[in-house]
This record gives sequence, C-alpha cells and structure tokens, in this order.
Amino acid sequence: MRVGVVDDLEWDVKVYLALNGAVHDAAIWFWSNKRFYDPSRPITLIRWTGCVGDLRSRRRCCKQERRKGGRFMRRRQVSAVGAALLTLGSAAASAAIKTREIEYRQGDTALQGFLAWDDAAKGGRPGVLVVHEWWGHNEHARNQARRLAKAGYVGFALDMYGKGKVATHSRDAEAFMGEATKDPAVVNARFNAALELLRKDPHVDPEKIAAIGYCFGGAVVLGMARSGADLDAVVSFHGALATKAPAGKGQVRARVLVLTGAADPMVPPGHVEAFRSEMTAAGAKFEVVSFPGVKHSFTNPGADKTGMDGLAYDREADNKSWAAMLGLFRQVFG
Repeated sequence: MRVGVVDDLEWDVKVYLALNGAVHDAAIWFWSNKRFYDPSRPITLIRWTGCVGDLRSRRRCCKQERRKGGRFMRRRQVSAVGAALLTLGSAAASAAIKTREIEYRQGDTALQGFLAWDDAAKGGRPGVLVVHEWWGHNEHARNQARRLAKAGYVGFALDMYGKGKVATHSRDAEAFMGEATKDPAVVNARFNAALELLRKDPHVDPEKIAAIGYCFGGAVVLGMARSGADLDAVVSFHGALATKAPAGKGQVRARVLVLTGAADPMVPPGHVEAFRSEMTAAGAKFEVVSFPGVKHSFTNPGADKTGMDGLAYDREADNKSWAAMLGLFRQVFG
C-alpha cells in the first residue's frame, strides 16, 4: 500500500481503497475548509508494502521511510493513518477471490470461460457476463472478471470465437470476428450458452444478471439489449454503436450505459447521435458518457502496443468508466 500524508495541521482523513488486479492501494485524500488538498504541495510518502505486523512494526516502517527523506510526522497523524490502514487491511484480507476456467460448448464449438468470485461472500449475488474485445478471450477480459469479483459480483468472461482463438494481430482478430458474426443466430446462441452457465452458478442470484462488453463485445451486449434479452443492465465500453437491427419500441428491457471516447475513430459522433435517437425512440432507459480526447480501446493497457493509431489506453477514462458502471450496478441491484 502507498499512503500520502500531509504534514500540516488539523487535516481530516478520508480513505478510499482501490483494488486493481492483485495490488491493493490505499489512497488517502485530505479535506480542509471544504477544499481537497492541492497535490502540488509536498507530502510524505510511506511505503507500506511488507509492513504486515502490529502497529509498532508499522511505525518502524514509517521511521525507515523518514530516514529516506520523508519529513517528520506528528504522532497523531501516524496513529490515524495506521488505524485506517489496519481497518482496510482487515477488509482486504476478508476477500478471497477465487477463479476457475470452464470449458463449455455451443453446438459443436468448444468455448473457454473464466469465472471469478469472492469466496468469503455469503449467499447469491449479481452475476455479470464479460464479452471480450475483437482480440478474443484474453487476459484483458479475464481481468475484468476479477475486478467484478472484488467489487462484490460474480464475473464470467465468456468466449465468442472458440477455444484457443485469441489474436495478437488485427488481421487475425478481424478474421475471428467475421467468422463469429456472419450468422447472428450463432452470436445469440454463444451469448446465451454463457448466460445459462452463469445463472446456474451457486454463487449467483439468477434474478440479477448484467452484461458488459469491450469493443466488439460492446456491440454484442448492445445487440442483446436491442433484442430484448432478459438482462438487468448492459454496459458497453468503447463498443460499436451502429446496427442493422435497431431496437423496436419497448423492446429494450435492460438499463443501458454506453461509455465511449470522443476521439474514437471507430465510433464517430454520427454513430453516437444515431444511437441516442434509436434508444430514445425505443423508450429505453439509457445513458451515453463520452470522454473528451479519448480514443478507442481506452480500457486496455495493451492498446498502445498494437501499432494502430486509433487505439490508446487512457487511465483516467478507464477509471471513470469503471466507476460509472459500478454506479449503475448499485442503482439496479441495490
């Protein structure tokens, strides 16, 4: 954990725990006179990694960091931060994220799935399907399932292409996507095969199901919403919005959230406006959030390595879009 401590008087501490992959960061922000602390001012950084003993041992860690150039901290500040981190540490320790690879089938096609859940949680909880980008069922999709599990849901990263069909080159990705989508009935069948598996999982409340998708996967989940699929919520991250089968009046049952980059060449402004008009005409409950200056595939840290000009990872948009999704889930699932 990394903690920022302001060396000043009478700061009230607010702690937020961000879970990202296997790394747990505690970000402590300071509030005074109704203004957030100016991050340009000097702060003392305490690296908490490895300090897992009692408060005394944690203070020893603080002293070690002070010797490395940190400024003196008042005892009450160390105590407040230590108490906050002990609380956060207990909460993080109680989470036991489990994962399981699942092979399943749609017709004669073998598919690979990845399930993630918090084993410490009791009872059924909402399940969320994750539909991958056009690259296929890769680590990016699996990581979203893990993040969902840490947020209190059961995440299931499904497979739309077939076991082992994962691309690293755009030529292969386009071929896999074209093969999978040439028959809309196959798209629906593969989505529904995963949906049935998720609903039957013992950790899932089968009455509370959502679906999220990225890029190609965003188009898939929006297509399911347009067709009237029995889903509580659908979220598209930098997904294609154009369609040959627009939703009819009253057909969209799910709450819909679209998260897109304003500088995404694959989702131009005209497509966004057409989608708004379509959803309005259908009477859907929807929201579109557009991030200024953000390109395609903004949630994927590997986007910059593809060599494609229109793709770029954007940490801020990634974090904000994830928060928007969680906000929708809180509204829908409670």
